[in-house]
Amino acid sequence: MARDENDYVVDDEEMRTAQLSSSKRVNQGAAAAAKMPKIVTAVPGPKSRAIFADEQRYIAPGRQRISLLAGIAFEYGNGATLTDADDNTYVDFFAGVAVASLGHGHPALADAISRQASRLMVGTFATRERAEAFRLISAVAPANLKRTHLYSGGAEAVEAALRLARSVTKKDEVVSFWGGFHGKTMGVLGLIGDESKQGYGPLPGGRYSVPYADCYRCPFKMTYPDCGLYCVEFARKQIKNSSAGAIAAIIAEPMQGTAGNVIPPDDWMPAIKSVAEDHGALLIADEMITGFGRTGKWWGVDQSGVIPDIVTIGKGMGSGFPISGVLMSNELGKAEPFAKPSASSSSYGGNPLAAAALATTIKTIESEKLVENSRKVGALMLTRLLELQEKYEFLGDVRGRGLLIGLDLVRDRKSRRELGRKVMELIFTESLKRGLLIMGYFPRVRINPPLVITTEQAEAGIAILDEVFAHVRDHADWRNGD
Repeated sequence: MARDENDYVVDDEEMRTAQLSSSKRVNQGAAAAAKMPKIVTAVPGPKSRAIFADEQRYIAPGRQRISLLAGIAFEYGNGATLTDADDNTYVDFFAGVAVASLGHGHPALADAISRQASRLMVGTFATRERAEAFRLISAVAPANLKRTHLYSGGAEAVEAALRLARSVTKKDEVVSFWGGFHGKTMGVLGLIGDESKQGYGPLPGGRYSVPYADCYRCPFKMTYPDCGLYCVEFARKQIKNSSAGAIAAIIAEPMQGTAGNVIPPDDWMPAIKSVAEDHGALLIADEMITGFGRTGKWWGVDQSGVIPDIVTIGKGMGSGFPISGVLMSNELGKAEPFAKPSASSSSYGGNPLAAAALATTIKTIESEKLVENSRKVGALMLTRLLELQEKYEFLGDVRGRGLLIGLDLVRDRKSRRELGRKVMELIFTESLKRGLLIMGYFPRVRINPPLVITTEQAEAGIAILDEVFAHVRDHADWRNGD
């Protein structure tokens, strides 16, 4: 109980309810006019610049490139829009790198986290909230992967998945793919399929990287389906000739996010599963980005029908709250040493607050039919972008599933040479000036808005992109710029 200044008794629960109600009214009022893009100042505006400069005095280098280029300070969000400190509102095609599945400021998530924060926040003991979260994730999990361990970040979950694979197979080597990304901790750094892992010294041994089915930029200069999935046959040869014959797991993203929202052929994942089986290895599907409805189905693996042995999950599963996990079968989950008491625990994994966020995210995705919305709005966006491809010569490739869409911007379609850095940064900044936040500063543009995005917001964002492309075509030396 609490006492106010007049010394009469006020119930704590009533006080919290009143505070939440008041906060909600304020947020709803502010957000009511923030459902569509609207720019009222220069971008970034004076308030954003001041906040950004203040932060720069203390923050260490190495932040996300998108935030450094934008220089914007955000105040609040509403669904699939974000509003900055200067009251400029942007359609969000970013979603915190596919994290904000429920968008920004979703009332169900805000209420669930607020209620839980006032009751219990930490601990790995059983709670009603965690029991519900485990039950719900089991209900939507692929096939027979009904057991879950929860963690707090993607790399932590991937490392746990590797420990599980080693426990099951009693082997220790791992195969990953060019363009792949599975985290930045030292245990998984060697799985990254590009040069960003360089400069940190020796990497763990027993890591082998093979080409992904990136058909637009096939390293073998072949064309699908005439290639017969040659990249898979190459992987077989690479494993045979380079490994010590002790492959514990092959880890693959059903669709690659960091590489540019790359969509492989549907028969690629089943082919990779067969490679794993031939070596007595497990297939780990990294669904950090592709899970929870992002591709228009609950899981990226649902697009191909493959059944992985282990699935790693994160990002959109908490819709912004830090939570990740590993899905496994009853049988695999018993493997030791992984299954020994405390062998796979995490101080923050599955805490009551995270469990509340996970449960609410799953229930909201289902109740608001967001998997269906991802499929419907994503198809609309893909259609509009294919129309833009007809208008702009530098739009070399358009691909996507659901709300995971990728573009390749090129100097000419024959050579597929990428647009230069300055031109891409121009595209990014011109998009911001018009009210669109997009991962458009690299030639492989990534579009992954919140699952709650409406058709009107999607159309508005594509219209801005059309304006920006017209500006680049008419005013930039896009063929020769660096």
